[in-house]
Amino acid sequence: MSKLAVVFGGSGFVGRHVVRELAKRGWRVRVAVRRPHLAQFLRPLGAVGQIHLAQANIRYRDSVLNALDGADAVVNLVGILAKQGPQTFEAVQTDGARIIAELTSEAGIENIVHISAIGADKNSPSHYARTKALGEEAMRKAHPQAVIMRPSVIFGPEDDFFNRFGEMMALFRSVPLIGGGKTRFQPVYVDDVADAICAALENPGHRGKTFELGGPQVANFKELMALTARIIDRKVLMLPLPFPIAGMMGATGDLVAALSFGLVPAPITADQVRLLKADNVVSEDAIGFEALGITPDTMEAILPTYLYRFRKYGRFTEVRPS
Repeated sequence: MSKLAVVFGGSGFVGRHVVRELAKRGWRVRVAVRRPHLAQFLRPLGAVGQIHLAQANIRYRDSVLNALDGADAVVNLVGILAKQGPQTFEAVQTDGARIIAELTSEAGIENIVHISAIGADKNSPSHYARTKALGEEAMRKAHPQAVIMRPSVIFGPEDDFFNRFGEMMALFRSVPLIGGGKTRFQPVYVDDVADAICAALENPGHRGKTFELGGPQVANFKELMALTARIIDRKVLMLPLPFPIAGMMGATGDLVAALSFGLVPAPITADQVRLLKADNVVSEDAIGFEALGITPDTMEAILPTYLYRFRKYGRFTEVRPS
């Protein structure tokens, strides 16, 4: 355990899997988070003393600099899907990425992986996608050898995608299909993403490359909802929701969230509706899992291992054959 990896955002959904995989591969791991007292659950993922926590906020250069002390490698996982107080898209996904890139470059740290997203585009109507693209640009400017990874929708036990809609189906027996459910996705398993990040860190030949990470299956939103309903054995009414109506609902949710100072989060934001107007799949000429020597898992192999809790009798439900 001679090498130290600093993981910014390591207490999040993807972060906990990256921290565990790094520890498994023998790295010492420093998890840089805003609230270390809420990330104590990470310590048992490694040997005694292998994982430790550091307070850092990527909006403040000094705290980032302190977290980088002695680092051999850096992983930036910090990102948001909706604004909350000072945690804006620009502050987190653009300026935060720039601060990390500049400070790692000044410190002579060459081994860095930056997590972006499929659909990152400076010309996108989505604020999320624009700031992701600007974050990539800032990273490349200060750190040409950085590895950038763009995953599609990430799924796993703690995800906020299949779990959200599974709960909705269990409670209300219905689910809205924004834009008719035609948007295509290529969901990717969180452990495969963690493997990809570690593989990039451990192979200098990958430096300077951009990878797009998607699972083995492409499906539209309606098909993903049908798959979820089948796995949890629920009969679900799927309600088409045109983009204009969904946009108005998102704007209303944004207003409620703003007036409540974030205490009442929006079920969906107007920016997320705009994001759903574009497919979220790996481009034809992209470098992906194959170049990293990884075979990604299918949704059918993983989703039943955690979505069973939304079945009528949980794991004891006898699922009808499809």
